[in-house]
Amino acid sequence: MGTYEVGKEKAPAAICRKVALTEDKGEIEVWGDGEQTRSFMYVDDCVEGLVRIMASDHRDPLNLGTDELVTINELVEMVARIAGQRITKRHNLGGPQGVRGRNSDNTRLREVLRWEPSIRLEQGLAVTFAWIAAQVLSKAPVSMLVSAAAD
Repeated sequence: MGTYEVGKEKAPAAICRKVALTEDKGEIEVWGDGEQTRSFMYVDDCVEGLVRIMASDHRDPLNLGTDELVTINELVEMVARIAGQRITKRHNLGGPQGVRGRNSDNTRLREVLRWEPSIRLEQGLAVTFAWIAAQVLSKAPVSMLVSAAAD
């Protein structure tokens, strides 16, 4: 997962929340110029990968991620498309943006496990956006729902 954070959220969740809270043709703030690159992995693939690593005899470090690279601007556009909205990006060049680029090299993962994550970013974002939008529309704070689910 990337580390482009907004508060305690990772970029996909933060952007989904911002888009869900914004009306069509609205504007959201993007930290930096939005050209910083990241790769994101859907949680189901992450769990599957962890289980496969633990079940293997491999004891050295492995990258577990996806090599589907996107810019933050592309991520915003993808979420807006999923939401059926047109969003304008206002770039805050003074906001934190993390490293310029980050991506997972899955060469060893494929060699060792003969497996790699298969859920495409847009597929995972569609599920994530639907859940976050439902929370936003219900006006229940996501943090309260997460902690209630953990009990």
